[in-house]
Amino acid sequence: MPTPQEVWAMLQAHEGETFYTAKDLPFHYLIHGRELFVNRKNKSITISTVANALARIEARETAGEAITGPKKIGCYGASYLYPVFLQLGIIHLPQANDEPLQ
Repeated sequence: MPTPQEVWAMLQAHEGETFYTAKDLPFHYLIHGRELFVNRKNKSITISTVANALARIEARETAGEAITGPKKIGCYGASYLYPVFLQLGIIHLPQANDEPLQ
């Protein structure tokens, strides 16, 4: 799992790009200092919120739980962080089960 500082650098590198929420709504973000501003929201997502999200993701993955949507992250801004983290390869969707259908 990358550190919050590494993820913040990744977020800065992708600032202004279009991402899509789980409900397929387009959004982009801008970063000012230690805050990320999503164009669809009036409040910012701070670097400490990103660190909190990463800690929650790591804890759930360590427990063997897949991060299959924003609710699995369970923190402020998850509906925007989830698709960005997915696109950046920070989280991965579980692979389809290879067992044959019965």
